[in-house]
Formats: sequence, structure tokens, C-alpha cells
Amino acid sequence: MSLRNWSFRTRYLAGFVVCVGLMAFALYSQYVMHLDPCPLCIFQRIAVCIMGLFFLIGGLHAPRRTGTRVVYAALVALGGLWGIATAGRHLWLQSLPADQVPACGPGLGYLFDAFPFMKMLKLAFTGSGECAKVEPILGVPMPGWTLLWFVVLIVWAFLAVRRSVR
Repeated sequence: MSLRNWSFRTRYLAGFVVCVGLMAFALYSQYVMHLDPCPLCIFQRIAVCIMGLFFLIGGLHAPRRTGTRVVYAALVALGGLWGIATAGRHLWLQSLPADQVPACGPGLGYLFDAFPFMKMLKLAFTGSGECAKVEPILGVPMPGWTLLWFVVLIVWAFLAVRRSVR
């Protein structure tokens, strides 16, 4: 079965499966490879989950109208844009020289408990020393891979709207 013959439902459920695979690798890297996620990694995981949720809902609903399909693609894209912004910030922190890396801060759990939501977001995006640690996978830092997947999944979501057959 060619990709060109896939329905909207099949394409969106495939997007959901990719998001599940990305989360499975994130958990594998945390618990098997012992790479503890920093706050920015956790925000990227949330973005993958948001995209996966809208891929799943769109795939299960499988609307016939193009306008409704575009709404699902836009919701997937919102999650992906959040992920792109987070991964971009993470890559920028990793590119800083060692003397310009921010000091290590408290964990995300403490930030959630101790600060209002907007202050917590600001502190988390300011970054910390743990976010600047580079752990390459196949020569590319983890946020580089997530950035690539966010772009691919956003494009996939809109192509599914445009090229789906009934």
C-alpha cells in the first residue's frame, strides 16, 4: 500500500504512532540510558504528547470536511511550534561557551510548587546548567532530533489534509 493511497485516518494514526515511538525513546533514554531530562526536555515531551493527542483524536474522528481537517492540523502544529521553540532554546543553551552557561537551578517539580505558572515558565526557559549538557545520539544532540521530528510531524499533519483520499 503506497503512502499516496493512505486515508486521512491512516495518516493521522501513523502520526500518533510516531509520537508514541518518540515518547518510548524518551523513556528508554531516561530509564535505560540514564539520561535525566532537564526542564526543557520535559517541555519537549509535553509538546510530543500534545501532538500525539491531536493526531489520535483526528485519526479517530476522521472528518470528511477539509475545514475540520485543517483544524486538527492547526492543533497539531500548535503543539509542534511549542516544541520547536523549546528545542530551539535548548539547542541555543547547548551552543553557549562553558563560561556563559547559566548555573544549575532547581528541578521542574520545585518550580511548579514554588512559583506561579508564568514565573515558572520564565525560570524554566531561562535554562540551567543541566540543560546545556550535550548528550549526542548518532552525533546529534537530543534537542536537534526533537526539532527535526517536530518539523516533520507538522508537515505530515498538513500533507494529510491536502493529499488524503476517501
